[in-house]
Amino acid sequence: MMYHIRGENIDVTPALRDYVEKKIGKLGRYFEGTDDVHVHVNLKVYNDGQGKIEVTIPMPHLLLRAEERHNDMYAAIDLVADKLERQIRKHKTKVNRKLRDREKEMKATAPVPNGPSAAESEDEFEIVRTKHFSLKPMDSEEAILQMNLLGHNFFIFTNAETNRTNIVYRRKDGKYGLIEAN
Repeated sequence: MMYHIRGENIDVTPALRDYVEKKIGKLGRYFEGTDDVHVHVNLKVYNDGQGKIEVTIPMPHLLLRAEERHNDMYAAIDLVADKLERQIRKHKTKVNRKLRDREKEMKATAPVPNGPSAAESEDEFEIVRTKHFSLKPMDSEEAILQMNLLGHNFFIFTNAETNRTNIVYRRKDGKYGLIEAN
């Protein structure tokens, strides 16, 4: 595994670097047979003293990403490693289940029922509500006002200047973000 570790408002000490490599390195057992696994780690410290770690592991058919804030940077590293391991296990379970299902379909001589099996449906996402609405052209400030009036964490709108779909959202730090679609 190749590590790219950088710090913002924090010096990445050798002890901190070794701890990150040790904890994230334990995930290496899941990547056996995969060449050149790159691990991007970003460590930040905010003015309130909280530390944040962001870990991104780009793979050919999967992007693993986790972030965690904590007063203790070492505890944050532990939490992120646990999150990544859960993501990897969940992905491997899905892949293995799909392979087993394909093998069963190929071996079966009887027609396959149309509905999903009980094992598949428990891991799938269920859409319980669908909304339809028109996107009103506006600027991002008006969209933030609309979002706050509705009491939502995000708001979708058509940007009046670019005529493209955008999303404004409230960040954990209380500030706002803007997502612009291409």
